[in-house]
Amino acid sequence: MVTFLVFLVLDFLDTVLCLVYRFIDEFLEGKVLTCYCQKQRSDNDDDGGDGDGNGDSELSETLFGRKNIFREMGFLGFSKKLCENNDLEKIECSKQRWSDCGCESCLSWMSSNSVLHVSITQSSQQANEENDEKSVEENVIFLHGFLSSSSLWTETVFQNITNYSNQVTNCNVNYKLFGVDLLGFGRSPKPRDCFYTIKDHLEMIEKSIIIPYQLDSFHLVAHSMGCNIALALAAKHSKSVKSITLVAPPIFPSKFGAKRVLEELAKRELWPPLLFGSAVMSWYEHIGRTICLLVCRFHRTWEKLLKLLLKKKSLHFMILDLARHTHHSAWHSMHNVLCGGNKLMEKYLRVLSEAKVKICVIHGDKDKIAPVECTYNIKRMAPNAEINIIRGANHNTIILGRENDFTTNLQLTWASSSLHHDDDE
Repeated sequence: MVTFLVFLVLDFLDTVLCLVYRFIDEFLEGKVLTCYCQKQRSDNDDDGGDGDGNGDSELSETLFGRKNIFREMGFLGFSKKLCENNDLEKIECSKQRWSDCGCESCLSWMSSNSVLHVSITQSSQQANEENDEKSVEENVIFLHGFLSSSSLWTETVFQNITNYSNQVTNCNVNYKLFGVDLLGFGRSPKPRDCFYTIKDHLEMIEKSIIIPYQLDSFHLVAHSMGCNIALALAAKHSKSVKSITLVAPPIFPSKFGAKRVLEELAKRELWPPLLFGSAVMSWYEHIGRTICLLVCRFHRTWEKLLKLLLKKKSLHFMILDLARHTHHSAWHSMHNVLCGGNKLMEKYLRVLSEAKVKICVIHGDKDKIAPVECTYNIKRMAPNAEINIIRGANHNTIILGRENDFTTNLQLTWASSSLHHDDDE
């Protein structure tokens, strides 16, 4: 009963905020921009499509018409009418929204040749005088999850990876590590005229890493939402990918529609707090925008205040990452990558299985965000996938707190997959 009442209040508040933002947007920007309170258009399949029938660029149905008692009633008599004729075409614009941050990294999208922020690290040297005359380089691309950044990897895994001596090939293996801030997160561009589909994310990764660094072979490591993007990237470059490691992947059965995935990832429940927060930010477009207005728009101010209050020179990277996005980028990535993109995962896994790409899945049995059943689902779709269930680990502690073990497992995966890849050639 309490849960019902809380979400009833949130339904009411989101409906009111829809009207409020419409008036403010028109007053400050001269134009009322689209929101997704209306039902999905019947011709939506043409929006953002790439014409190849893959559906990679389709907008998720969960963007539209999420259940709201007051909106269904046409609350205040005209809220429903206001939402009926929204133009869902991409927004052409030359400046940030009034509710978004205007710092340098948040405005980097305005540059015509903007690319993703990438942290590149060479693995630490490991003394091995006997094989110094011969060495090979392995490339590894790391993709983070929702509301995160490349800091997840640079602050944990990168500093634990060392070169190693391969006794079979009699050479030293050096790793070149690419930590990516995905489009719309961290210090990467946060374009306003973007739907943040899987295709959008892939194009930026290719433009920022694969093409400029001419990567003809690489390993992939991804966490949470990054797993969906990694599978798409690996399937597209199946001849170049040596291995893909999926950490806490939110991959649900293909029979699940986008709405069912949303209900699983962001259940409308009050406990635990993380799940409640996910529900608020995923179901309520305008409440989510308000939270981002208060937190993300002033992230530099909050960072300074927290440093003063905590008397620290630096804050934990996870605290910083939570505010380094816009509501536009987070909202669309959540729905179009995690929910709408789920239907494509079986196809990608099938491509990788046929290409005999090594797939390794690591999951915590205490994960409440992406339940461990997701990994068993991957095993059903890709029988050759190797799974490693970590007892007592949740969605974050699958990496945090066990960095050494995690890194060791990664290097074993890379070593075995590289040998297999070389044998095939």
